[in-house]
Amino acid sequence: MTDKLIKGLIRNKKVRVYLCKTTDLCELARVKHDLWPTSLAALGRVLSVTAILGGMLKNDDEKVTVHINGNGPIGTIMTDGYKDGHVRGFVGDPHLMLVDNHTNKLAVGVIVGKDGYLRVIKDTGLKDDFAGTVKLISGEIGEDFAYYFTVSEQIPTAVSVGVLVDEKNSVIAAGALVIQMMPDANEDDIVYSEELIKDIGSISQQILNQQDVSKLAIKLFKDIEILEETELSFRCDCSLEKMYSALITLSSKDIQDMIDQDHGCEIVCQYCNKKYYFNEDKLKEIIVEKAVNNR
Repeated sequence: MTDKLIKGLIRNKKVRVYLCKTTDLCELARVKHDLWPTSLAALGRVLSVTAILGGMLKNDDEKVTVHINGNGPIGTIMTDGYKDGHVRGFVGDPHLMLVDNHTNKLAVGVIVGKDGYLRVIKDTGLKDDFAGTVKLISGEIGEDFAYYFTVSEQIPTAVSVGVLVDEKNSVIAAGALVIQMMPDANEDDIVYSEELIKDIGSISQQILNQQDVSKLAIKLFKDIEILEETELSFRCDCSLEKMYSALITLSSKDIQDMIDQDHGCEIVCQYCNKKYYFNEDKLKEIIVEKAVNNR
């Protein structure tokens, strides 16, 4: 079934629900970055919540960026999300496989670490972007985002996120659930939502059992009013033109060094690993263009 984000209301419109299936986009991220299971679980969890953050944007030209670094072995996790449903992202170390000996689950919290921060930046096209930063609570991602929403955006929130990997290290189910209180929600609504999250359990297991996320939303929330459905995908907007624009910011000396030493240059997009090659003639064109622009 297609990856999808469902937005809806429950509890007489006093509680907002975001539910997404991200199985295919997480699998594509695995292939593009050659992710090992624990690195895959970490990036997949962040991509899933980023898809929801993208769905919260108001305009098509806006973008949300998530930056996490807990000083763990994985290093930096960075993702971008857009209102149209596409996301992209990468991790510092894609080749981590670590299992918790007590739970026999992938040790995401260990590789992410918690001696660091979670930052969300919303690019709205205005002069000043919105940026909220909180310390990491556990490095497990779900708890950390719940803390971010509650502290930085002042919205009581519960988050469940998960990625299931099979014996071939492929993604068989992934997704996220975010439940937020509306301004008129009361204590009963908060308690109800907390218990609901507990009863639902593993969101990735729920998605594995029901691949149609629209049907899953109705199954989990009997009184849900579905407001919107958006298809999700892993897609990068890198291009030859953007890489050219990056090269032209370098000094003419640096570009000449590339010509003399390497007879060209290769740029790899960190978000999708696509490679762009510029031969000597193209680099010489850049030097000429820089000289003309500097006159």
